[in-house]
Amino acid sequence: MATEDEVIGALKTVYDPEIPVNIYDLGLIYHVGIEGGSVTIDMTLTSAHCPAAQSLPDLVRQKVSRLNGVLNTDVNLVWDPPWTQERISLEGRMRLGID
Repeated sequence: MATEDEVIGALKTVYDPEIPVNIYDLGLIYHVGIEGGSVTIDMTLTSAHCPAAQSLPDLVRQKVSRLNGVLNTDVNLVWDPPWTQERISLEGRMRLGID
């Protein structure tokens, strides 16, 4: 069974093609749930009109599904609460030059 740290590590390898910060540090991941070999991820996008709206959830599913012990990965795209820049981690803010 994969651990939450392993899932987060996989999520940190996924980048929005337009932003040089991984989706976890961007604050796009709202929830990670692990039950046995099933992983559930609730995520959002920076905008409902994000050009990567189709590709990012699929990429998340692919990366997490590769982890040892993961049998099923469900990625739910959610819009509530709306994403804001306040969700960006300190590391992400530093990379983007945001104070």
